[in-house]
Amino acid sequence: MSVPLDQIPAPHDASPLTLVEQLVQWGRRRIDERVFRPGMRMPSIRKLAIDKGVSRFTVVEAYERLVAHGYLDSRRGSGFYVRDRVVSAANAVGASGAAAQSEPVQSAIDVVWLLRNMLHTASPEKGPGLGYLPGRWLDGELITNALRSMSRLSGAQMLGFGTPQGFLPLRQQLQTRLAELEIGASEQQLVLVSGITQAIDLIARLYVKPGDAVIVGDPAWFQMFGRFASQGARLVGMPYTPDGPDLDALETLVATWRPKMLIINSVLHNPTGTSLTAAQAFRILQLAQQYDFIVVEDDVYGDLCPTGYPATRLASLDQLKRVIFLGSFSKTLAANLRVGYVAASADVAKALADQKMLVGMTSPELNERVVYKVLTEGHYRRHVERLRTRLDGVRDKTARMLERTGLRLFTTPEAGMFLWADAGVDSDGLAAAGHEAGFLLTPGSLFSPQQSPTTWMRFNIANCGDPALPALIEGHLEKVARRGVSADDGDRTARR
Repeated sequence: MSVPLDQIPAPHDASPLTLVEQLVQWGRRRIDERVFRPGMRMPSIRKLAIDKGVSRFTVVEAYERLVAHGYLDSRRGSGFYVRDRVVSAANAVGASGAAAQSEPVQSAIDVVWLLRNMLHTASPEKGPGLGYLPGRWLDGELITNALRSMSRLSGAQMLGFGTPQGFLPLRQQLQTRLAELEIGASEQQLVLVSGITQAIDLIARLYVKPGDAVIVGDPAWFQMFGRFASQGARLVGMPYTPDGPDLDALETLVATWRPKMLIINSVLHNPTGTSLTAAQAFRILQLAQQYDFIVVEDDVYGDLCPTGYPATRLASLDQLKRVIFLGSFSKTLAANLRVGYVAASADVAKALADQKMLVGMTSPELNERVVYKVLTEGHYRRHVERLRTRLDGVRDKTARMLERTGLRLFTTPEAGMFLWADAGVDSDGLAAAGHEAGFLLTPGSLFSPQQSPTTWMRFNIANCGDPALPALIEGHLEKVARRGVSADDGDRTARR
């Protein structure tokens, strides 16, 4: 596939570089930033020459230099392609529901491009692809007041190492919160961690061996793919429908691959926004019992789910016998607090706490004390209600805006922060065009366990307010249409 272009200095610009050098610099920068990703086809020599206002000879020379430097491959009769310059020994393995009977295809898991840009995007309005709420939506005073309260503690209380399972008063407070979700957990069944990411890491280290099959959503949260791939797992993709996971496909997958575990957002799934019904949750647990696999339930978006919302937690049905339940406060309080928790059977919780000591001793008790103060001073519930109200206020508006630009929504959830939309063209190209215009967009390939090209893309409804966004999307779709690129390429359709 071809990729959109930015502008390089024109010949009359006072640049010390020749046109060839400018083109080489442009190409290297875009490849290093992962705008042009491994396997992507570079623009044709003729097209790049026209777009940049240079001769074909200049483009050929620049491309050949990029080949010499290891950035591109030249394929006779086909063109120039971005070379995969880093090949991991722990490549990910995946399978789609449609190909459940075949061996998953090896695929390097690469999410560095998105992570790097997430951490450097200055304006949330320019970050429709970000996975967190903008700072102006959050309540810094909650954190400030908690820190002020902690400043009155004696210094000696802050000098200890902490405990492997985490700050006891916070674990006791979490018992109460889980009981409201009808999940029974003693303090010995809770382990505090530095966010969901660390929880996934500990679980992977403890339970997954090279060659084990792990079922993940297709699409699903991208960051865990790399963690399981580095552990040598075979990632198997479970397709989604507008009503949630495709459970018929899941049954075929577990019968075929006999997985070690399934990882799932049961409430407000990232990126589709779907949630499990009680019937779906019950069937998943039946399959887990029949085929003897662990279920890891990631409830990171659970606090954005209003009371009475039709969704079922697997842990509330299973009571932590086979389910490992994960929660976090990064989406509702502050991304950099890095306080999450694991609820599991007592044996599993002890094993995870032991693994946590081996990896990093204890999690920062200071952060855990801050969260404890926020939860117990009585303002957190009202804060979360305000977040839900703000999301409700922009969800329909954002959905209609995306539809007006020509995108098609997978579904329109009634809660949460994400919309999953079909652009009808390869979303890698749209993300690259956004990058050139200063927007961070997340292409659907990042949410695929195989990083398969797709027409789908995730949008954070809290970060879609920039008035230039619709024009960017419409302009790119029109440009692709003029080039005659088909929007019906079967290899690039969403997993449904």
